[in-house]
Amino acid sequence: MVTVFGLGFVGLTTALGFAHMGYQVYGIDVDENRKAIIRSRELPFLEPKMDEVLRDHLNKNFFVTDDVEEAIRNSEYVFYCVGTPYGEEGSANLSYLFSAIDMTVNAIKDEKYRVLVTKSTIPPSTTAEKIVPYVQDKGEIAKQLGIANNPEFLREGHCWDDFIEADRIVLGCNDEVSKEMLIRLYEPMNIPIYPVSHSTGEFIKYLSNTLLATLISYSNEMAQVADAIGGIDVADAFHILHMDKRWNNCNMTSYVYPGCGYGGYCLPKDTSALLAQARAKGCEAHILKSVIDTNSNRPIAIAKQIANGLTKDQTIGILGLSFKPLSDDVRDTAAYTIIKELNALGYEHIVAYDPVANEEFAKHYTDAIVQYESSAKAVCEKSDVVAIVTAWEEFRNITDYCNRKIYDCRYMLSQLDCN
Repeated sequence: MVTVFGLGFVGLTTALGFAHMGYQVYGIDVDENRKAIIRSRELPFLEPKMDEVLRDHLNKNFFVTDDVEEAIRNSEYVFYCVGTPYGEEGSANLSYLFSAIDMTVNAIKDEKYRVLVTKSTIPPSTTAEKIVPYVQDKGEIAKQLGIANNPEFLREGHCWDDFIEADRIVLGCNDEVSKEMLIRLYEPMNIPIYPVSHSTGEFIKYLSNTLLATLISYSNEMAQVADAIGGIDVADAFHILHMDKRWNNCNMTSYVYPGCGYGGYCLPKDTSALLAQARAKGCEAHILKSVIDTNSNRPIAIAKQIANGLTKDQTIGILGLSFKPLSDDVRDTAAYTIIKELNALGYEHIVAYDPVANEEFAKHYTDAIVQYESSAKAVCEKSDVVAIVTAWEEFRNITDYCNRKIYDCRYMLSQLDCN
């Protein structure tokens, strides 16, 4: 019943989620290595709980296929979870999305009505101004195609729970048939469903991600202000801030807390894309631009702080390479910017360790001058100073065995009890 284009974090979670609901699902991807890994019953990335779900459903009601025509023939719903990376000036690149739509249209050989659903994050007005016209240009076949968007709200490291136990489902639909079909698809989950217009659906996703990006950047800027003033315990200050009853028990503490800056795929891409879209419409979003600038400058400031007082022959230890704990994702990770800035300052004796991301980091950032170690203890033994860059739980007891100067860039070593 469902075809999913793109089997990354969002696509594979979506495909397995629908399979778990009892639907027959076809997964399509252009990455041969990724498909081979999935077919071998393994995940192509780190994501808790999903490996067991994959093994439960692979080749039962979830099929990784190269036969696009068969998948489309048997499906009423086609979900697009392909990459929409940075284009020029931060705008979203839609080439992968349009390619997947072409593959879909070329595979249709009947008159069945299908809904084409963009789950990839795309700037507000993209469906109305670009996707709908693109599909309509395909001719008569467009009459049997509904167009919708269905933004995802998944956190890497929590993707499965965020899909199965979502707090809301947003359906960007401008026609009744697509809306009714998608409501019927999602109804068994017993989760609140909110049908909205195409552009409203897109905007809700960006509203969510840019708020998170703003909270992170605000917190990092305040940490820098505290450092400039001096005499302020940053971790204690933020922990006590979290006690404010006006937060109404909402769990935003991981965003309203300083660190090295936001990273990964969604927040950097979406924040830049919304800024680009606002500019394209004649609006200069000054706060959004400041959020991006603050985030870009934060790891550079941290690198300079780490290097302060060190000679060029001393060794710097970096603990954590992924952009967040419980993930091996190194896209836009602050660790890269910190290491590259240290390299640019003349520091080439850098050792690093991450519990899961050493290989991913080495593969993606071949220009970084860094040596990889197999444990945090090995990093400490070889370093003159150590910086915690990713808040992996195993680093919390580092002071038990590391007698080097430690830069707690994630403010995770505070012992303040906020409960």
